Amino acid sequence: MKVELNKSTAERIFHAVLFELLGNVVIAIFISAVLKVSLLQSGKLSVISAITATVWNYIFNKSFDALQRRYAFERNFIVRILHAVIFEIVLVLSLTPVAMFLLDLSLTKAFVVEIGLIFVFLPYTLVFNWTYDYIRWRLVANKASA
Repeated sequence: MKVELNKSTAERIFHAVLFELLGNVVIAIFISAVLKVSLLQSGKLSVISAITATVWNYIFNKSFDALQRRYAFERNFIVRILHAVIFEIVLVLSLTPVAMFLLDLSLTKAFVVEIGLIFVFLPYTLVFNWTYDYIRWRLVANKASA
């Protein structure tokens, strides 16, 4: 599957918002259940995480596409793993202080919570982006053949 790189700003925004809406529902429920905090607390963290991750998602994917154009690599399984890992590392580092403050946790516990969320979000990121690219590729192929 060769991914079309000419994505509009509107499509990038759609991609990022869809990613965050689906993902943060999962996260709010997960945090509430695992940490035994209210859905309101986990929801606040989810909203701040969503805003942070949406902005980061846009910047990261735009930069990723530029790298792909420059170096002409395919988005194979290994590249998708690297894509997801790099995305999550930066996100964890930026959201650890937020979790610390909102959930009244020590730096260590907040970091552990954020690392724990990787085990939820890393597979989600990989599957979401791969599925999104596949559906987009199918839509573009169908549009081109019509």
